[in-house]
Amino acid sequence: MPTLRALECFVAVVDAGSVTAGAAQLHLSQPALSHQLASLETEIGTPLLERLPRGVRPTPTGRALLDDARATLSAADRIVQTGRALAEGRQGRLRLACAESMTVPLLAPTLRKWTRKYPHIGLDLTEFTSADAMADALSNGDIDLAVGPASTQFTGVTHEIGTEDVVAVIPEGLDLADKPAIRWTDLAGRPIVHYHPSNGLRGWFDSVATAHGVELDAVTRTRNATTAAQLAHAGLGIALVPTTALPARFAGIVTPLRPPLQRSVVVMVGTQTDALTRRFVDDLVARGMGARRS
Repeated sequence: MPTLRALECFVAVVDAGSVTAGAAQLHLSQPALSHQLASLETEIGTPLLERLPRGVRPTPTGRALLDDARATLSAADRIVQTGRALAEGRQGRLRLACAESMTVPLLAPTLRKWTRKYPHIGLDLTEFTSADAMADALSNGDIDLAVGPASTQFTGVTHEIGTEDVVAVIPEGLDLADKPAIRWTDLAGRPIVHYHPSNGLRGWFDSVATAHGVELDAVTRTRNATTAAQLAHAGLGIALVPTTALPARFAGIVTPLRPPLQRSVVVMVGTQTDALTRRFVDDLVARGMGARRS
């Protein structure tokens, strides 16, 4: 298999018109360049250059191979340039995952910044309702990084963005609407807008309620925390909702829990050494939780 160096020597000598000029162009000694040419001609099985009294010119075989040699060198150069751009984070594609309730409040500002500042970087987004499902996707190599609650199943690298509170959304007219805070015992026997099993909030809230001696009575279930807040506001029941899931300018009654219930928000990273991933993670962590709801 011809080496790139041999092809480079062949093209340089043809362009320069002599072995001496070609060697000077490549900063090689003439014997070293002649050795590369001889190796290439041995590999091909026929002379590629005709030695003249003053200089050289390609043989018919050399002329036939010249375009392919140039194309090969050009492709190799593109590989190097693309690799450097990827390593420096100037080009490439990131496969992102995010807990669906966090996409707009947490991820969108950084996505907006990147689409403006790095227009040559592709950003693919997949939304999840489970931190464990995102951890599985990372472990399988399906995504590069994931933004959301911490997963106990993920053993890779995580960077904390911040914490968020879980609050209760109370239907108007309910006797709990005027309380300054809601305790878990206040939820006993109340209609609850709960979550589908595919959403990790269901198992978490059920376990916390059980620890307080309460069983949550689901009047309906949804996969989406933002929908849960809206259903509670519409009067279906009480919803427990992470603050990032509350719609902008939400008009419903939002009440804190006592004792407070919080969860960490993190970035889980599949390839820590990748420059593009590191830069995106740094921007996410630097921004943090952004504007927080009280």
